[in-house]
Amino acid sequence: MIIGCPKEIKPQEFRVGMTPNAAGEAVAHGHRVLIETGAGKGAGFEDSDYTDAGAEIAGTAADVFSTADMIVKVKEPQPGERKMLREGQVLFTYLHLAPDPEQTRDLIASGATCIAYETVTDDRGGLPLLAPMSEVAGRLAPQVGAWTLQKANGGRGVLMGGVPGVGPARVLVIGGGVVGTHAARIAAGMGADVTVLDRSLARLRYLDDVFGREFKTSYASAGNTIELARAADMIVGAVLIPGAAAPKLISRAQLSELKPGAALVDVAIDQGGCFETSRATTHQDPVYEVDGIMHYCVANMPGAVARTSTIALGNATMPFMLALADKGWKQACLDDPHLLDGLNIHAGQLTYFAVGKALGIDVVSPSIVVKQ
Repeated sequence: MIIGCPKEIKPQEFRVGMTPNAAGEAVAHGHRVLIETGAGKGAGFEDSDYTDAGAEIAGTAADVFSTADMIVKVKEPQPGERKMLREGQVLFTYLHLAPDPEQTRDLIASGATCIAYETVTDDRGGLPLLAPMSEVAGRLAPQVGAWTLQKANGGRGVLMGGVPGVGPARVLVIGGGVVGTHAARIAAGMGADVTVLDRSLARLRYLDDVFGREFKTSYASAGNTIELARAADMIVGAVLIPGAAAPKLISRAQLSELKPGAALVDVAIDQGGCFETSRATTHQDPVYEVDGIMHYCVANMPGAVARTSTIALGNATMPFMLALADKGWKQACLDDPHLLDGLNIHAGQLTYFAVGKALGIDVVSPSIVVKQ
């Protein structure tokens, strides 16, 4: 198979879909790897690192898309990239289709087979290709939230750890999954007073058993959420429903109940965001204000630490990429039901039910498509 990796063109996206190590593994499996020139530069990889691994360098993204059987990326294809996809081609990347009807329509029209990192599962019920970026985003959330809280950036002017005689910042993390757990650990490590909300009592018990001395836990009822939100200096939105639009946890009307200058960090913005007033921002212009409340809603937070993120993502995606290349997408999905869960679109058909429900589009079962 010819595997192509174009340079990411989403604003301020510095990650790359394949590391030189992943390229080397694919070449060792007998595949041809085509990397767009400069694709790895933002993550600290030079073209020579790829050629040393046995890959070839392509001059333009068009060269990659026109030649490759499978495209491996990081972020969802942008409008110009979607026009270059073709029938029978495999796209393997993050898609986040539920809040993005335009992308969904374009990918359906392309005829390509689109497998989304964020809906591939594992035998423990986890999301193994989302987890490493969730870990990165979770650990970044208190860091960027602390920056947002600084008065010069529009925040309350509160120091995360406080000082002797002055209490620490109060941080509310909504969602006790991978993002929320890592956000809570880092915020607590910075000295903040941290509470994690979740609706799963089993998860709350786990967090309390493992991290009870680091942060507090509480049940995420609507009343409890807004009560704790009123007291918070920073709120981290970390709720994920796989493949579906994120639930809105704080409405615009409730912003008036929050502390002036409080920071909302929406890590679920790729799936539409946890707060009603959330809209995607970039690293270049990350923060905006609504009703006196500061919103940090960067849609590709892990791109800020591109080298760490690229290597972590490459470690997770490589086995699946090799399976797709070695066996072809159909046999790979037949052999691995967890990879089949990643199939979102095939040959003009939507194949992921949560996306269909969110966008009102008819869905064909992936188990039917894979046997056609």
